[in-house]
Amino acid sequence: MLTIGELASYAGVTVRAVRHYHAKGLLPEPERDHAGYRRYPAGAVIELIRIRTLAEAGVPLARVRELLRADAKEFAAAVADIDARLRAEIRQRQRHRERIAHLAAGDNLALPPEVVGFLDRLRALGVDERIVQVERDGWIPLVAHSPERVPEWIARKREQIADPRVTDFYLTLGEALDRTDDDPRLAELADRLAGYLTRMADEQGEDYVADVDVEPPFAKLMDTLVFDTTPPARRLVELLARRGWTGWTRLERVRPTPRRPHCTPHSDAHDI
Repeated sequence: MLTIGELASYAGVTVRAVRHYHAKGLLPEPERDHAGYRRYPAGAVIELIRIRTLAEAGVPLARVRELLRADAKEFAAAVADIDARLRAEIRQRQRHRERIAHLAAGDNLALPPEVVGFLDRLRALGVDERIVQVERDGWIPLVAHSPERVPEWIARKREQIADPRVTDFYLTLGEALDRTDDDPRLAELADRLAGYLTRMADEQGEDYVADVDVEPPFAKLMDTLVFDTTPPARRLVELLARRGWTGWTRLERVRPTPRRPHCTPHSDAHDI
């Protein structure tokens, strides 16, 4: 006969757990002996291990009680169901582990290989890492929002980055990040950027420059993400707007508003 401490030790649980199973009606509680101690038969170890195993597998205690009373066929079927559920949970946890591994892999977080390759190309060209990070953060919601369009967009990006003027554009953006809002050189950089954009649009077409076609609310969300992480970008966008270009995620040419002819009212007054 076993004491409650011995029973708990052999079954790999705590004494508190044994008492909890008593309270839930899962494990019969023996009468006390003449010395006032409860003594458990050896079979209680097997029963307690069964309870512990089912509980650790996530089976609710109410269901454990039912299984303990089931016949061999019902118990085997229930165990098979539990095993299937555990296998599904293992697969799900494996997917979670893969996502956690991506977190440690930097650019690989939620980004397909072709986008990661584009970001690596920017780094190889000497583009400021802050600009690369802005690009990365912009691609993450784009990939999640429109994964089917990523091949089209990344093909255009690869074509563009082969143009030295586009590389200069990225390098100039990196310089702009080190300027304060009142730095006069920021205006000079805005002139250079606007010049790049205008020349490329005139030669290649405006779609060559503004190639990311997303809904305005989504573009606004992405712009806010950029401005929050790189505040100088907001001032740069304001300066570019004065030079014929607006937006960040959706770059668009600003069309000058036709000026109405100035007319002076005709006077019917006569000289006196």
